[in-house]
Amino acid sequence: MLEGLTTQTPWVKKEEVQRNWYLIDAKGQVLGRLASKLAFLLQGKHRPDFTPHVDQADFFVIINADKIKLTGKKLDQKVYWRHSGYMGGLKLETARKLLEKKPEMLIHLAVKRMLPRNRMRPKLLKKLKIYAGPNHPHTAQNPQPIEI
Repeated sequence: MLEGLTTQTPWVKKEEVQRNWYLIDAKGQVLGRLASKLAFLLQGKHRPDFTPHVDQADFFVIINADKIKLTGKKLDQKVYWRHSGYMGGLKLETARKLLEKKPEMLIHLAVKRMLPRNRMRPKLLKKLKIYAGPNHPHTAQNPQPIEI
């Protein structure tokens, strides 16, 4: 009875994906809001042909990472930690110190922790290029500026 009505969802193959370059200015943006939107865009969920198991990420160039904002008292109260694996190897840094030393790492960690923890996360993070100042080496790719 319904023979002619079989429609299937089109699955995109990784060879068919067209990747674009986008430029995002982080000046004055709130860290969490920017990171959640970047995680959404990196996964390709904004595309009409979204396929969960295929890397459809566009390339995103983030400039002015040193001018990002954190709301409330997060600059002094939020603590980032890493461990060397040795006894007493715990290193603690506040968000303020991390923003002064490595502002790119602040955005990178926020986006990384909002992506799903699976095999695609490292592949998606390679398509995120973050720079502290307004200059970046990707002018040859002609990234299109977008507002978030």
